[in-house]
Amino acid sequence: MTDEQKRAPSVGFISLGCPKALTDSELILTQLSAEGYQTSKTFQGADLVIVNTCGFIDDAVKESLDTIGEALAENGRVIVTGCLGAKSGGSGGNLVRELHPAVLAVTGPHATQEVMDAVHANLPKPHDPFVDLVPPAGIKLTPRHYAYLKISEGCNHRCTFCIIPSMRGDLVSRPIGDVLKEAKALFEGGVKELLVISQDTSAYGVDIKYRTGFWDGKPVRTRMLDLVAALGDIAEPYGAWVRLHYVYPYPSVDEIIPLMAEGRVLPYLDVPLQHSHPDVLRRMKRPASGEKNLERIARWREMCPELVIRSTFIAGFPGETEAEFEHLLDFVRAAGIDRAGCFAYSPVEGATANDLPGMLPAEEREARRARFMAVAEAVSAQRLQRRVGATMQVLVDSAPGLGRKGGVGRSYADAPEIDGVVRLLPPEKVSKTMKVGEFTKARIVAAEGHDLVALPI
Repeated sequence: MTDEQKRAPSVGFISLGCPKALTDSELILTQLSAEGYQTSKTFQGADLVIVNTCGFIDDAVKESLDTIGEALAENGRVIVTGCLGAKSGGSGGNLVRELHPAVLAVTGPHATQEVMDAVHANLPKPHDPFVDLVPPAGIKLTPRHYAYLKISEGCNHRCTFCIIPSMRGDLVSRPIGDVLKEAKALFEGGVKELLVISQDTSAYGVDIKYRTGFWDGKPVRTRMLDLVAALGDIAEPYGAWVRLHYVYPYPSVDEIIPLMAEGRVLPYLDVPLQHSHPDVLRRMKRPASGEKNLERIARWREMCPELVIRSTFIAGFPGETEAEFEHLLDFVRAAGIDRAGCFAYSPVEGATANDLPGMLPAEEREARRARFMAVAEAVSAQRLQRRVGATMQVLVDSAPGLGRKGGVGRSYADAPEIDGVVRLLPPEKVSKTMKVGEFTKARIVAAEGHDLVALPI
């Protein structure tokens, strides 16, 4: 057998977009590895390239299309998957094929089998079970010590600014036994932080009427409360964190807060509020009103004073008046949103909000986004300042030389890549060391911008 015959086919891979797209990428990479394909971080030299795209906002569409073009120019053999693959072009055909007709295949999101079918058609490789080994938890694109756990696909809401349901479909909850099995495998594989994601975590199980599943020989209902409680139980022996993302502020979330107060899951909620004014929320077709959200957040904090809330908002939504925007700024101050992100409204093709009256000029949308972020950052800085002097548990993300010269980590209040970090100073004790993926106690000595500065103890 020649060296060329022995060489496993190589697939270049690039993943764009949100953590939900990242988990799709992980499934594809896991299947590629299971079938004996090698993966490459570069386009050159790979036998073909897979691009997992994002199609949510215009900037993401441009980035995805540019990346496809780059892959075609540098490699020539490209398979496209992800949300952009589900979008139609100006003539009614597939947008990707209209702009890049040379691609080998195009699929929509969460389409592992369709992607593998395209790989098989263009780069066949027989499986060799004696050579092709896959970790029990699959191939991960995150660092070894944290991982995303997707619990469902799609969304039942029809928010006027969003086209995700048209690309990912209605809510489809994963069987709870499968979700818990994956979580256990991740913890066993060394994961110290599990980030639960979906389009709508609060709605988990609604589509199957909270059907009873089984885990470890015991019945478990397919709903958020039971899932979170079980994840907390599974994580406890490993000393691991469970963090909840994309939690809509339904009344049912009230049941989760006591689990946070008891320390079974992190007292952290990523709640996509988007706005506060009832009229704007109505035009957005969002569930719940701004007043109820303010009351609910106050009640959550009464039950769990350590609760940290992160959220995302849209500034300059069509028809947004200056008074409605000021209402949003007042809400952020009153609610004490710990971490906030903001997008200037983007008229994404296919979003029904584009047809609403009162579209604001792009300059005004950007100006309001900047005004929002100034207020949000001031609120965040004020809340961070209260941490100074406290001792916190920090998960170490970086620690060159065993951390003797310091490092970087995160507290329970910081999700990776979207929140701040804890900058760890060199330890005072010579014997004190730190390792990536392990926890360390640290005393907070300062707050700087979005970040904290801490001394390991």
